Amino acid sequence: MILGISGSARKPDVSNTYKLVKIVLENTGCEYELISLRGKDISGCIACLGCVEDNVCKVEDDFREMRDKIVAADAYVIGSPNYYSGLNSMTHAFLERWFQFRHREGNLLWGKIAVAVGVGGTSGKYPANEIEKFFSYNFIQTIAKIFGQGPASCYSCGYGDSCKVGIPYFLYGEGVEISEESKPDVTKQEDVMKSAIEAGKLLGKMVKSGYDRSEITARMQKRMMEMFAGSV
Repeated sequence: MILGISGSARKPDVSNTYKLVKIVLENTGCEYELISLRGKDISGCIACLGCVEDNVCKVEDDFREMRDKIVAADAYVIGSPNYYSGLNSMTHAFLERWFQFRHREGNLLWGKIAVAVGVGGTSGKYPANEIEKFFSYNFIQTIAKIFGQGPASCYSCGYGDSCKVGIPYFLYGEGVEISEESKPDVTKQEDVMKSAIEAGKLLGKMVKSGYDRSEITARMQKRMMEMFAGSV
């Protein structure tokens, strides 16, 4: 089973993050579950270390019902919108809680595979790169990253076509006109759709054919060691 997570606060029917994660999942040809974090009560890690002995977080909120699904999943597709060139707080809090899996060489997630999805008013690369970083800390290999452009809040705030500090103005300059047709939509971006479909097919192929988790774990451990050694 592949677990999909949309970290967007928007309703699924209008969220480009949700749409893009779903497209990847649909093209895996595998059983999957897609969960939206919208409306869920998930705090960030509070550094209580209550999870040290058994790798189970003791914070009581909506993350607890998702833990078993994270552990059971063969692979992940996680997406976030771009907030200030990074993850939004919901996705960040959700991924912070994966710290519970790391103690005492806890290998529940080691060697799994994933796709990182980012959607932004300008670019989705920043949240996708952040998601990849969280995967790396759990020795999960990111096999693809998908970047899409969605409508920044400026497109629906009511002042986007006149505000000189809004995304539409930054992108298109003086005289920009906002309409339903001009709002970015990932489903209309051919290169993004192609990348999402290809990523889904690759993820599905690897899940179906099987992959060596121990080999991936060793490779990811080496990569992390090299990264930390270079920061000293």
